[in-house]
Amino acid sequence: MPSRRDFLKTSMLAAGALAAPRFAAATAVPSKGALPGAEGARVISTWDFGVPANRAAWTVLARGGNALDAVEQGAQVPESDLANHSVGKGGYPDRDGHVTLDASIMDGDGRCGAVACLENIAHPIRVARRVMEATPHVLLVGDGALQFAREQGFHEENLLTPEAEKAWHEWLRSAKHRPVANSENADYHRSLRGGHDNHDTIGMLAVDAHGHLAGACTTSGMAWKMHGRVGDSPIIGAGLYVDGEVGGATSTGVGEEVIRNAGSFLVVELMRQGRSPQEACEEAVRRIVKKRPDGAKEMQVGFLALRRDGAVGAHAIQRGFTYAVCDATKQDGLFASPSVYATSFS
Repeated sequence: MPSRRDFLKTSMLAAGALAAPRFAAATAVPSKGALPGAEGARVISTWDFGVPANRAAWTVLARGGNALDAVEQGAQVPESDLANHSVGKGGYPDRDGHVTLDASIMDGDGRCGAVACLENIAHPIRVARRVMEATPHVLLVGDGALQFAREQGFHEENLLTPEAEKAWHEWLRSAKHRPVANSENADYHRSLRGGHDNHDTIGMLAVDAHGHLAGACTTSGMAWKMHGRVGDSPIIGAGLYVDGEVGGATSTGVGEEVIRNAGSFLVVELMRQGRSPQEACEEAVRRIVKKRPDGAKEMQVGFLALRRDGAVGAHAIQRGFTYAVCDATKQDGLFASPSVYATSFS
């Protein structure tokens, strides 16, 4: 199966000609000729590994299931993928060799749950949902999150795979940490990290056939991060936000910048004020760039938004941010997001 890098090398060469029309197709409202039980349903997610995640979510939506179950189901696909080094049990560890996972889930009615710095549990998205449904809290972290997972009957396992451990030992030779998120210039950025991908979050948003919205976000965070570091993914309003009256948004990239701008909440609020999903994502990215005009040239942040009627928007700082769209008319749609910068760093 081709990697995201292979996809980018083959398809981004024609980005100038293809991105606009392909994106326009993605933003259309789902066709009225939907499958039985799935009319109006749609699921979207970040990056190319969102395609198989969307397929799993679609198995729920296609039979008339609810959006919350769909995003939980879909998010578990990259969490289980050992070849994915930025999500779940295949994730790269922190600088001390610990694989720590973050996840959040949110329903359109405002209910939400999250875990951060969770070790030894392969599916943090499932634990996040249990936090939402079985506790009065929103966020559990570290040892407390693990204790809760144990009490809920989750199976513990060593998440440091042989491949991730090998990469960690290679990194230890220089122990240099420069967090740069994946973009079209990933090969250049890989050289800065000793040849290894850093991180990509999967954020997923869905609207079901009943018009209900939900979202999920899960990641292993930055490779070689400081132990205890938490990015935007488990922070409601930063990495994920859903409002059933408006729509939802999720983010990917350097989480610290998303947190500083309450990014996903901002996108949803802009949609509430009347901006399209695309316009809202563009404005959120512009605010980050405006605050960090120099640093923004070497980092990636992207936003993905889904309005209640199924319209989609996406925007990023750098070229190379891809997202997947799945509905009754197309199950494997993969699109290139517009971006602020088109500068090559090679």
